[in-house]
Amino acid sequence: MRLKLICLMLISVLVSGVITAQNEEKDQKSTLQKENFSGLKWRNIGPALTSGRISDFAVDPKNISEYFVAVSSGHIWKTTNAGTTFSPVFDNYGAYSMGCVTMDPNNKFVVWAGTGENTHQRALGYGNGVYKSVDGGKSWKNMGLKESRQIGDIIIDPRNSNIVFVAAEGSAWGPVGTVDFTKPLTVVKPGKKFSKSAPIQV
Repeated sequence: MRLKLICLMLISVLVSGVITAQNEEKDQKSTLQKENFSGLKWRNIGPALTSGRISDFAVDPKNISEYFVAVSSGHIWKTTNAGTTFSPVFDNYGAYSMGCVTMDPNNKFVVWAGTGENTHQRALGYGNGVYKSVDGGKSWKNMGLKESRQIGDIIIDPRNSNIVFVAAEGSAWGPVGTVDFTKPLTVVKPGKKFSKSAPIQV
């Protein structure tokens, strides 16, 4: 008799445990239904006003979770986890305003940055030339065009990473000089810094 009672108690505990687990699973499934989230809408939570301008992205084509973000008024940021977290990588190089960032299509550790934003408006941040990193953004070297003020874009020849084209705009409100297109454009030898003409070979 005592054995039967113990068996009945064990069976009732097991059955109630199974029923409780099934109910919890049903509750969890019911809370994750689409209609429970239909009232939620995306909204912009910042940054606001002119400080939120993004000039450019440079994404690793072999690992899209890793990319650089050039901010018009806030340096360059890097993520290695698809934007879950970002780290600043250009805080100590004199220019806060960025116009573009470009990753070498043949070597993800080579990154070019053009300082001076390319989004014209009343308040326009200017830069101090073109920078190059050969260690994935850990350090940068100024490659020239320091007086260009705004860099619109940098394009690397995918057939030859030593050929880099730079759209250097110059001052938005001052003299920018002229280019004589009847004369040959300057090519700088590898290891040298940029001149005022393009295409540039470095």
